[in-house]
Amino acid sequence: MSSADRQALYSGTEAPPEHLRLDIRALGDCLAQRIPGLGGDFTVEKFKGGQSNPTYKLTGRPANSVTAPLAVVLRRRPPGPLVPSAHAIDREYRVMSAVERAGYPVPHPWFYCDDASVIGSAFYIVGYCPGRVFWNAELAGVDRAERTALYADMNARLAQLHGCDIDALGLGDFGPRAGYVARNLARWSKVYRQSELMPIPDMDWLIDRLPALVPADERVCLVHGDYGLYNLVVADDAPRVAAVLDWEMATLGDPFVDLAHHLRAWWDPPDPGGGATSLQGHDLAALGIPSMADYVAAYCRHAGIAAPPHWRFYLGFAQFRYAAMIQGILKRAALGTAASRVVLHRQERVLEIAALARATLRGPEP
Repeated sequence: MSSADRQALYSGTEAPPEHLRLDIRALGDCLAQRIPGLGGDFTVEKFKGGQSNPTYKLTGRPANSVTAPLAVVLRRRPPGPLVPSAHAIDREYRVMSAVERAGYPVPHPWFYCDDASVIGSAFYIVGYCPGRVFWNAELAGVDRAERTALYADMNARLAQLHGCDIDALGLGDFGPRAGYVARNLARWSKVYRQSELMPIPDMDWLIDRLPALVPADERVCLVHGDYGLYNLVVADDAPRVAAVLDWEMATLGDPFVDLAHHLRAWWDPPDPGGGATSLQGHDLAALGIPSMADYVAAYCRHAGIAAPPHWRFYLGFAQFRYAAMIQGILKRAALGTAASRVVLHRQERVLEIAALARATLRGPEP
């Protein structure tokens, strides 16, 4: 599958599939008094992208030809059996509300609803942010100078997030202040075990070996959990991050876990099935995109550090964690509860990335 196919598959909206349709009458009654200008008469489209929490665009019908229709976004927990610790949209809504008050670019939060009787699961409403979402890391169709500027802004925004004062944001209790890596490792090991569809010896090896390698001197900050180009809305008129999306995995944690996961486009092998966007095989200098080493160095300058400590561990852990995430997507697809109708990941991807993680941990310092 080509990059263009991937962009086309994940961009835009579609009619919700049967198992993800909303009760528009009940939802309209709920929203009519909460969102002035939307009312109870609106159209519903589901965003194509995303594999976790189903996300919809609600567009009000204008009262006349002059009034622009109000658009908002609804994000919900998916129906069906779920991993208990996953799909924490209440936490997602809380952290977006907090960082917005600090001026960080996120969609404006309207309200959170934990009444599952409205549409069958908890949900929240945020403002709709117009702009561009890029599903391919090489940014096809974008000129070289804009690529360079966008990668620089994306880098700076991640460092800015990691530098936030969590107490000033009211997020001092958003998670324990120590032991994040060990807890995260245990969580994704459990997710993998609950989702595995076949034996994978490399995943068994990683689950057995990683606990002994957890650094004792980890830092703590606000982490996004899945910060990437695909979770950013880029302004239409500038190479600037207009909004950061998908805060489901945000918590207090180690910034180097966040960074290593964010670097996935550099270390993730290309996938002919379209399940990954990879920079491998591209002429990065010609594209105006930094190498992974240069990008990490730029992050370190923003963060005021010389280099990430224990870097081989953090890369290997990020690779293990991503393999577990893909396994979770595949399990939801097998159960018929995946948020997206398009599941490009294949079981072979889990084997391949698990082998990469094992090689990273056993190989020379990258």
